[in-house]
Amino acid sequence: MKITALLPMKSHSERVPNKNMKNFSGSPLYHVIMETLQKSACIKEVVVNTDSESLAEDATKNFEHIHIINRPEKIRGDFVSMNKIIAYDLSKIEGDHFLQTHSTNPLVQVETIDKAIETYFSNLDKYDSLFSVTRLQTRLYYQDGRPVNHDPKKLIRTQDLNPLFEENSNFYIFSRKSFFDAGGMRIGLKPQMFEIDKLEAIDIDDERDFELAEILYEKRFYRRGR
Repeated sequence: MKITALLPMKSHSERVPNKNMKNFSGSPLYHVIMETLQKSACIKEVVVNTDSESLAEDATKNFEHIHIINRPEKIRGDFVSMNKIIAYDLSKIEGDHFLQTHSTNPLVQVETIDKAIETYFSNLDKYDSLFSVTRLQTRLYYQDGRPVNHDPKKLIRTQDLNPLFEENSNFYIFSRKSFFDAGGMRIGLKPQMFEIDKLEAIDIDDERDFELAEILYEKRFYRRGR
């Protein structure tokens, strides 16, 4: 059940400058997910794909069992698909099964990652990949005001609505085969959704997300000794 973790990180961040290296509760933000991955009993190595020399040096200095991939110019920039970066990683490393995550998910717990990996391997006869989701059980509307998942004429309790699920980008688990069978996509042709707690699933996109994640992290983890 040992797999390889993929942790892509670029130097530029439009909404949170120098996000990956920004101080988060006493250490660079990316250290949190790196520490989580290295605590997992199911992950044998972390592959860091980056265009930042300083980040690569910091990762090499502070962590073991990592593999640095220098991101080539052709897949740099804010509009490059993550699937293209993954495809490049797979061309440079060996292995059959992978977990891809982000530095912007500092609240995901090692127990959750291990459970997701266990679930993935236990269901390979039915699914070819797995991705994390957050349950949405509230009244949703399209941009034009039309209801998505409810009838406004029948005001039932939100807890009785059929849930919808948001792809929260915390992690994706897939095989080399499923990735290429799906045309170079981390979500395969027969994916399984893996629900995680909405607080654990917080993803940092802007400064407000960063502040909220840090507050929750210190309340839930730091004060109990991480």
